[in-house]
Amino acid sequence: MAITVIPNNPEHLELLDLKANIVFSTAAGEELALQLMKPQWSSGGRGFPLVVFIQGSAWTKPNQFWELPQLAMLVRRGFVVASVTHRSCWEHPAPAFLKDVKAALRFLRQNAAEYDIDPDRVCAWGTSSGGNTALLLGLTADDPAFETGEHAGVSTRVQCVVDCFGPTDLVKMIEQQYQQPHNHENLLFALGGGSEDTYRQVLSSISPINYVQPGRQLPPFLILHGDADPVVLFEDSEAFYNRLIANGYQADLVRVTNAPHEDNFWSMQLLTIIFDFIQRQIG
Repeated sequence: MAITVIPNNPEHLELLDLKANIVFSTAAGEELALQLMKPQWSSGGRGFPLVVFIQGSAWTKPNQFWELPQLAMLVRRGFVVASVTHRSCWEHPAPAFLKDVKAALRFLRQNAAEYDIDPDRVCAWGTSSGGNTALLLGLTADDPAFETGEHAGVSTRVQCVVDCFGPTDLVKMIEQQYQQPHNHENLLFALGGGSEDTYRQVLSSISPINYVQPGRQLPPFLILHGDADPVVLFEDSEAFYNRLIANGYQADLVRVTNAPHEDNFWSMQLLTIIFDFIQRQIG
């Protein structure tokens, strides 16, 4: 038997706080809420860097809780992480999902002091359709075509992007990989009777590869993808990475061998690569 004596923890170091169901939008007639994890200790007035995380969901309403256990490890490094949601593409045509996530980012920046956030250090990170959304956040900063009136006047620019197996070329993916016919029973995104040309325009407008053009101000990108992914092809991420590099932008590509979509794609080695990238860019 022994008596152990340890000091107390007045600054709450390494302890985390979960603030659940924070409503950031009501504009579409339904409440959209985010889940926020933050350190219990104070940033000392500087504000913690922010990671906006978008869970993959095939552009339906995402499960915001899926990756919270892994994201908590990043919070312990001294980050605020917000797992955000958006409306389903089946009820609300694209780019509604992107507008919703941008509204969440504007809300967080507008309320940065309350949540101890540094609004000038923001990373967008997403998986699958959420990866597509994260890429679009990095590529369409402050573009009025994707902004709404909620929390108006607040920037949606991010300082870095992490994309895990996100679709980068929707036209190629739908027409070539899936060979999906353009009839309204098979459309990926509800269009309310839109024509085939309108459908292709929508797919093009949410294809990140189309926004990679020379002379733009773009953040650094980290792209991670399994080379056995049957849902979103590795070659699409590779083509997007090559387009970024060819146009002089900063990007890194991680190829995970024999990894499918989700599942054993994930590992501590992979998470460490992501966490270290985010730490270097905004930490």
